Amino acid sequence: LSLIGTPENVDAAVRELATELEHAKLATVQWADVTLQGVVDLSSLDALLMQKGWALTLVSIQWANNETGSIQPVEQIAKRCRELGAIFHCDGVQWIGKMPTDELSDPADGREIPTHRHAVSGPSCDLLSFSAHKFHGPKGVGVLWVRPGIKLRPVIAGTQELGRRGGTENVPGIIGAGVAAAEATEWLAEATQRRVLEALRDRFERMVLEACPGSLVNAAASTRLWNTTNIAFPRLEAEAMLLGLSERGVFASAGAACSSGSLDPSPVLLAMGIPEPAAHGSLRFSLSRMSTREELDAAVRVVAQVAADLYKTLP
Repeated sequence: LSLIGTPENVDAAVRELATELEHAKLATVQWADVTLQGVVDLSSLDALLMQKGWALTLVSIQWANNETGSIQPVEQIAKRCRELGAIFHCDGVQWIGKMPTDELSDPADGREIPTHRHAVSGPSCDLLSFSAHKFHGPKGVGVLWVRPGIKLRPVIAGTQELGRRGGTENVPGIIGAGVAAAEATEWLAEATQRRVLEALRDRFERMVLEACPGSLVNAAASTRLWNTTNIAFPRLEAEAMLLGLSERGVFASAGAACSSGSLDPSPVLLAMGIPEPAAHGSLRFSLSRMSTREELDAAVRVVAQVAADLYKTLP
């Protein structure tokens, strides 16, 4: 098996599994390049696919990155994979529930594939994974959509999940996920609400940059989800910032949840070309559909105070 992904757009849970498979000589892993905005370089992906198109190849790309919110051209990636016979796994954890997504289509049904990066149709992928807790559902419930005809070898053998994964299903959690999905679908039907929250996110960024000279946003706003911002505070340590913020009731992250506890700079930011000192001092702030202007204004004041206090301790 040849696995192709990008270090910026493969979640740690996928990236570390790929590394283990390679160490066990069960797969070869290659990384496509990404731009400074965290978007996969399609020419780099083309070169890898042309090189490996004859072999069994799995391409794994996040629809939207969990640390920066960068949105990927998944339809263009899907088209390339179909043309060369590669299997395309789309990690939709950050997308599903935050942006509209029509039912997934089969390439054989002749439906035209949209190319706009904010297209609302589902990508013509072979595998799509997402998680209920990202749209206010219960934790511990994941979903894997599998295109008909794609065969998976189960890691845990059994008759449950159509033979794909053994073990008793978490029925209450699954029901909760369904209810959360229905509520998210209703909320997503009105695009104005997303635009309002995106404007609040942008306002939050502007206020933080004004209050903390030298800080900068680690992505281009035009390519991101409405709810995510990743801000660098050069010369500061993210862990110290998080401690000060949590003491004052503001919760952020220094990277992906899959990498929590790590003191290393984010591989996502390093792959984007962010200098290591800035990556060490970068924090991710996420909005939900319930976030308010008052909450964000209060968060700005706390962030500014914590950063100012830490800058005073520097030589």
